[in-house]
Amino acid sequence: MSQPKPSTDFDELPDDALIRLSLLLAFSLIPFSTSTLWRRVRANTFPKPIRISPQVTAWRVGDLRAWLKSPGEFQANNGEVLK
Repeated sequence: MSQPKPSTDFDELPDDALIRLSLLLAFSLIPFSTSTLWRRVRANTFPKPIRISPQVTAWRVGDLRAWLKSPGEFQANNGEVLK
């Protein structure tokens, strides 16, 4: 199933913007599956999402940009894993 095309460009979003998993996939920012994303979140090698409500999580665009600059060297801050 293909992801819908986002109506804006990732580069135009401010660092404090929040994007959900569906947009993260639609922007084609991650070169791996959703399962791998959550494994990397647990391993602190991918930014941790923010819990917006009991069933909604999102990532800060600035955190994703930091990961994109050097994904092999990224180390998330210690904290609660949200999944």
